[in-house]
Amino acid sequence: MPSFYEKPFIRYPLFALIGLTAIAIIIVFYYQWMLGVAGVFLLGGILFLLKIADKKLKSAMETYISTLSYRLKRVGEEALMEMPIGIMLFNEHYHIEWTNPFLTSCFHEDTLVGRSMYDVAESLVPLVKQEVDTETITLHERKFKVIIKREERLLYFFDVTEQTEIEKQYEDERTVLALIFLDNYDEVTQGLDDQTKSTINSQVTSLLNKWATDNGIFLKRTSSERFMAILNENILIKLEKGKFSILDEVREQTTVQNISLTLSIGIGSGVPSLTELGDLAQSSLDLALGRGGDQVAIKQTNGKVKFYGGKTNPMEKRTRVRARVISHALTEIISESDKVIIMGHKYPDMDSIGSAIGILKVAQVNEKEGFIVLDQNEIDTGVQRLIQEVRQHSDLWSRFITREEALEISTDDTVLIVVDTHKPSLVIDEKLLNKVDNVVVIDHHRRGEEFIKDPLLVYMEPYASSTAELVTELLEYQTKRLKMNMIEATSLLAGIIVDTKSFTLRTGSRTFDAASYLRSKGADTILVQKFMREDIDHYVKRSKIIQNTNMLKDGIAIAKSDADSEDYFDQVIIAQTADTLLAMSGVVASFVLARRNEHTIGISARSLGDINVQLIMEALDGGGHLTNAATQLEHISLLEAEDRLKHAIEEYLEGGTKS
Repeated sequence: MPSFYEKPFIRYPLFALIGLTAIAIIIVFYYQWMLGVAGVFLLGGILFLLKIADKKLKSAMETYISTLSYRLKRVGEEALMEMPIGIMLFNEHYHIEWTNPFLTSCFHEDTLVGRSMYDVAESLVPLVKQEVDTETITLHERKFKVIIKREERLLYFFDVTEQTEIEKQYEDERTVLALIFLDNYDEVTQGLDDQTKSTINSQVTSLLNKWATDNGIFLKRTSSERFMAILNENILIKLEKGKFSILDEVREQTTVQNISLTLSIGIGSGVPSLTELGDLAQSSLDLALGRGGDQVAIKQTNGKVKFYGGKTNPMEKRTRVRARVISHALTEIISESDKVIIMGHKYPDMDSIGSAIGILKVAQVNEKEGFIVLDQNEIDTGVQRLIQEVRQHSDLWSRFITREEALEISTDDTVLIVVDTHKPSLVIDEKLLNKVDNVVVIDHHRRGEEFIKDPLLVYMEPYASSTAELVTELLEYQTKRLKMNMIEATSLLAGIIVDTKSFTLRTGSRTFDAASYLRSKGADTILVQKFMREDIDHYVKRSKIIQNTNMLKDGIAIAKSDADSEDYFDQVIIAQTADTLLAMSGVVASFVLARRNEHTIGISARSLGDINVQLIMEALDGGGHLTNAATQLEHISLLEAEDRLKHAIEEYLEGGTKS
């Protein structure tokens, strides 16, 4: 060990002090030699004592270091052999070369040396072969965090069983807030006497209280049609496994005058803040109600939503008062704009084109320029017939523009009205949607997770048969004198007829009122039938698809076009094929897949109401209604699309969720 005095910060000051002392002694020696001699002896004694002290300090330090080294060695051995950390060394053939006693005791064996890691724990070798440096695995019902040192072929095992249990307990006991709303309470109780109304209230409260008690939920009624429930994640998981059977119980046991009460439940979960929970729950409830009610929506922090229920068609409960208010609000928005641009969804159908023409009429009545965005390369045969008829009316045809022209003429004061869709990804031109700040949404589809951001006005009614029906009612309440020509009224009527399958599906009393109004304005029903006529080629194509039909369980039919064929099918043929399949005996739901173009697979889904095809299509980034829905999958083969569809159907049948 080096001398204490050899360190620079000690040595240099000490040498300087000795030098100064020697100089002082020499000076004293010159004047008084006796004192000088005494000084020399004194300095020599001090130096001798310093040397002895340095030697003793060095010896003591060496002894201390030697003792410390021994103790550290003992501690290392103790940690290696006795601490509750598992250590395993293995060779290149994945055979165990050494383990410490703690790890051996975890396997309840005397020794693991010489055994293959495959025999000891199957999950270890794949873990070592992966790129991860750490992973948590289960060994003999205990959780271990494994740290991998590949170069040393070394594994460390940390027992995290208690930590994992605490984390799970925390997650299971996190607070969940649910807002419960009686969808049609006012409609059911309207006109009932107080005694009957009290009986219904008591019945609903009793059903919900029993459900809450059975599942350990705190439930509080906040108004005649609203409840608030507090639960935890563990209870929520149990309710999800039961598919929220309370929806069916309330619907089946609260029938009054052939009308049943239905519930909508919005749930917020996954965040510690009660304020955020409340916001998530209210947002989920709004989403459930926007989709027609009778369902549960669980909005998660990542923006994804799970849906349960939605097994019944929405009941018609919108009022003419709302239609009148929306019509007046739309008039004010249009009056404050410089021009109106109307846009539907990609590959527009009769409803999209018809409702766009109807909104164009609203703009013209309010003396504003209106334009309809249309991509003529994305229209099917039926719409082509309608467009050919529109071409004969130059005033109307001049109002149709391309997406490029729409981008060019739009200004800060332009209002964009989106019809027959509410999803940004489905509009004809998303650039136009992002450019225009003033947006109005008019749609009849059930609301999905994806929604146009910050619209000025939203008129969404899933209870309506079609967007054309909604637009027709808006036209009825325009305050200025309205004149419609034959083609405008016929276009709106065609939208209603096509979406209702000639008034057989989703048709309410208001649907017939709208059709009657359009007929009075000159709508030509014969012309509508001409629009809907099918070509022989389409009939043959449809028959070829039906030939490739497979029946799954529960009466689900899946038909697809020939995978080797280079034929392309428009959306109308695919939809008509699904309708035809649904008319077959024993078919409860039908799904048809066909290639739309080189990169796109179209899927149409239909059901009789027992299966919610909307949820299945939403799992494939599509949407629609309970009984009819569709989606488009891009850059995927027909077989891959079929596999994804079957997986979505299986998930729906097992859990009825979308995540």
